[in-house]
Formats: sequence, C-alpha cells, structure tokens
Amino acid sequence: MSNKKEIVMSGIRPTGFLHLGNYFGAIRNYVRMQEDFDCYFMVADLHSLTTHPDTKELKLNVHRVLAENIACGLDPDKVALYCQSHIYETSELYLYLNMLAYKGELEKTTTFKDKVRQSPDNVNAGLLTYPVLQAADILLHRAKFVPVGKDQEQHLEMARNFANRFNHRYGDVLPEPIAFNYGNNLIKVPSLDGTGKMSKSENQNATLYLADEDEVIRKKVMKAKTDSGPTEPGMPKPDYIENIFDLMKLVSTEEVINKFETDYNSCTIRYGDMKKQLAEDMVNFIAPIRSRVNAILNDEAYLQKVMEQGAEKARVSAKATMNRVREAMGLNYF
Repeated sequence: MSNKKEIVMSGIRPTGFLHLGNYFGAIRNYVRMQEDFDCYFMVADLHSLTTHPDTKELKLNVHRVLAENIACGLDPDKVALYCQSHIYETSELYLYLNMLAYKGELEKTTTFKDKVRQSPDNVNAGLLTYPVLQAADILLHRAKFVPVGKDQEQHLEMARNFANRFNHRYGDVLPEPIAFNYGNNLIKVPSLDGTGKMSKSENQNATLYLADEDEVIRKKVMKAKTDSGPTEPGMPKPDYIENIFDLMKLVSTEEVINKFETDYNSCTIRYGDMKKQLAEDMVNFIAPIRSRVNAILNDEAYLQKVMEQGAEKARVSAKATMNRVREAMGLNYF
C-alpha cells in the first residue's frame, strides 16, 4: 500500500465576506480534509474578473479570504493555499482545453444562462468559458476529489468531459475528477428570516457573517421570525422555528438544545429567551474567529509569506502536469 495521499482541489471566490453557511457547509470540511488528503485550496481571483472587472478591492478581498480560511483552521503548512493568478500554467492549460470545448455546450451551462439573464451587457468570453478555466484549475493538479455543492456539479461533469476528450485525443494524462463530500454531513445553514439558506448576496440581515460585530449578531438573531408558540404538546414545529433549532444545533450545548426542545413540547417555550441564548452562543462562536481574522489581516508580511508558500507548492504540481500535457500533445519541439 503506497502512502501517497489522494489529491483534493477546491476554489474559493474572493467576493463578499464569509458567513456561517460557508463555514459549516465548506470550510469545516476543508479543515478535516487537510489531515487525510493532499489539498490544493485556491483563491479564485481570475474567476472573479468575469463578474467583478473592477480590481480596486481585489487585493483586500484576496487577503480577507485567506485570513478567514486560516482563522477557521486551514493550515498553510499542511495545504497548498494559493492564488489562481500566481500559477501561470493555469492559463496555458485553459488555452489547450478551450480547443476541446464547444460553444454549444458552454452556452447551455446553467450558470452561464443565469449570468446572461442577470447582466445581459456583460457577456464576456471569460463568462462563457468559465467552466473551462474551472476544469483547468482542477486538472492542473490531477485532482481526484473536488468538494462541490449541488450548483457546481454540472461544472465538474464538464471538467470530466474535457479530461476525457484530452485523453482520447492525446493519450492518458488527466484523471477524471469526482465530487467529494462527507456523506450526509452536508449542512445547509438556514437564514434567519426563515426563507432558504444563508447566502453572501441574498439578504444580509438574515445572514451571519464571520466579520459581524457582537452587537450586530445579537440584533440579527433577535429579529429571527417566531410566533406565539405551540398551542398543544408535541405539535410539529413550523419551518421558521425548526430553523432556530437548527442554528442552535450548530453552536449551542446539548443541554441548552434539550431544554428548549422540552419547553417546546410542553408549550412553555419563550422564544425571546431562546433567541437571547442563541445570540450569545453565536457571539461566543463567531467572536474568536473574527479577532483571529483581524489579527491576520493586520499582518501583511505573513499573508505575503502564505501566498508565496502556497504558490510554490502549487507550481510544483502544475509544472509536472504541464510537462506531461505538452509531451502528450507533441508540443515539445526541442
């Protein structure tokens, strides 16, 4: 049995602030993966140019995303944590894969159709070939696993198609990546207004960000939707009340959760008290992460070092792949 670890690759867009949904939905799994796999975690700064061409804030956003991920437990010594734009081989592989991608299939991508609807005046070629760049990011490290949400499964399928076409045309070089998750542990974090899940862009008042100050957290939680309580023992919970219990399960102790479950079932629950308790537990969870993020953001030399170290690790892997790609394509003339 070789002790070579399987390779995992994932990208994080440097737009907006990370929130509780990102933490429980993705980052917590990344932190577990760094122990068991050879991980490449990339800040997708080039991807963000397709929809955010103004780069004034980009450096700060990249720094923030690095700081937030490190503060949540990603260890730059255990993983390759790097910026997409620092790995020039990405652009080369993207170019070659574009020759294997067809206009028709790219136009049919759900995310492309969505973006065209949202901003019909910014349909740039980068937006159309977004899945090709994403495939290049993954295939560059010959990754086996890609942790993806439901909305990205189509892109991963396309990455498999491109790898398959490349191998078919030029010889077996690029493994086809597969989706990775921890079984049933995929957690959807509900938004505070009882409609759907927390999101970077939808409703900022219904989303708890890792950067939120204590008072802001308390205010947001206290505004969560409730009603006048159950009228008979053992009544099923309406979904917006279920949401509050679900949020509590993320940050509160077993004892606290059981107390409110018992109160609910015996019709003695006081939602005001429950929200106060949830607010304090959220504050206790988010505050230490926030202060670690701020400390890291203030240390630009450290962030510089993290980026250089990450790029160095990613380049070793990228170079090895590109040597094999050029060889297979017959592009090494001397």
